[in-house]
Amino acid sequence: MYKALYRAYRPETFQSLLGQEHIIKILKNQIETGKTSHAYLFCGTRGTGKTTVARILAKALNCSADGEKPCGVCQSCQDIRDGVYMDVIEIDAASNNGVDNIRELKESVKYPPALGKNKIYIIDEVHMLSQGAFNALLKTLEEPPEYVTFILATTEVHKLPATILSRCLRLDFRRVSEAKLKLGMKNICKDLDVNASDAAIGIIAANADGSVRDGLSILDQCISAGNSEISREDVLEYLGTPGEEIFIKITDFVISKNAGEALLLLDGILSEGKEVRQFMKDWVSHYRNLMLAKFMKKPEELLNMSCENVDRIREQSEKIDMSEINEGIMQLAKTINDARWTTQPRILLELCIVNLACNSGFQMPKTTGEQVQRAEAVQVQMPKTEAKETAKVLKSECGADLDSLWHKIFEDGEAVKGSFNLIRTGTTLKEINDAVFKIEAITEIKKNYVMDNKSGLEHLMEKHTGKMRMLECCVLGVEKKAEDNIRAEEQKMNIENKFGISIEIE
Repeated sequence: MYKALYRAYRPETFQSLLGQEHIIKILKNQIETGKTSHAYLFCGTRGTGKTTVARILAKALNCSADGEKPCGVCQSCQDIRDGVYMDVIEIDAASNNGVDNIRELKESVKYPPALGKNKIYIIDEVHMLSQGAFNALLKTLEEPPEYVTFILATTEVHKLPATILSRCLRLDFRRVSEAKLKLGMKNICKDLDVNASDAAIGIIAANADGSVRDGLSILDQCISAGNSEISREDVLEYLGTPGEEIFIKITDFVISKNAGEALLLLDGILSEGKEVRQFMKDWVSHYRNLMLAKFMKKPEELLNMSCENVDRIREQSEKIDMSEINEGIMQLAKTINDARWTTQPRILLELCIVNLACNSGFQMPKTTGEQVQRAEAVQVQMPKTEAKETAKVLKSECGADLDSLWHKIFEDGEAVKGSFNLIRTGTTLKEINDAVFKIEAITEIKKNYVMDNKSGLEHLMEKHTGKMRMLECCVLGVEKKAEDNIRAEEQKMNIENKFGISIEIE
């Protein structure tokens, strides 16, 4: 039976492991000094060697060789490799996540190892355990028998309770560098008598993004096609999606105002069968990566990429202005939103590329203190009749009534920030004059949310009307209630003066 590359070439000793030198150093020192922990927590993204290191550690704790452990050749090491060693128990927490499963584990912990010196429990995807299961595991995890070692592995450490974290020695697995991935894959290709070009290996390593398993899976796919020669074009065909290099390239064309080359590149990508909507989403993510790289000293903590890809992102972020990143995200987000309602999303994307290239260097307008004071002064001086006339002019200029204008503002707003829809429901654009636009909210909570997004709404209003105006917001019925109270008070005074009686208004 054929065995996948990532299984066939799984490391059996610390020496054959790719990367994770910081973890290997700690574990080898503990094994040599006999000071291993009772519970380990292995954290890190997929495919970086958590389960592999857990098995190597299990071998080392039960290895019968006299020299460096694990030796990988003694009977214990071979049985653990084949998965038939009774004292190494692997548990998949995704399918065994209940309290009853943990109770069974706690019962088995009481029995000493049958074959080796230590009994090892490897719990994979431990974050999938239920809260009750975590609680059931706490005491055993804190004070297991001397012959028991727990190794917990997870890709989502933030989901673990603090009580579990405090009971384990935490080791964080890093993404493997492209250089080490390339070296490992070249050795595998040589062993399999496959001739893969450096460019092909480079693309596989870049798309693996630090995950050894992902890299070997892509290589396995390329080899499975039956070719003894693997070229760069072959790898791109098998991947089916553009890599980070494509987004760097098309963004370079946009910021250099070369719309023609950007459109040709897009045509080449789509002609290979790439999905246009997915391309837009990935491109937005690329702009987001540029933004993080521009403002963070260590963007790799959020970018979730290999070091090499982070360096490429950082290099491009130094060439692009923040206003262009902002415009790129807004334009693409709007295009993604519009593409939901059309059968021709490619045309919308092409138009977006042209707009981005032509508007390179766009800067978001800012409201200065002087503008605010001028707007407030105009607001005070403008009579109501003039405000109504201005609203009529605006109505003719915008080509729509206030409801339509409000709707258009939210179409743009939702493309940038999905939560803008919370403002649309329960608010009405009541009036626009030369200095302000007034919004009526149905509740005080809704009014507070409008004011939290005041700056964004003012910018959107300026975009659609061509003039900076200040936002005012009131709660539905408050102004009318105030007018009614004044009117009732005047009537009360007239009656009291006329008939000489005292009246109370409730």
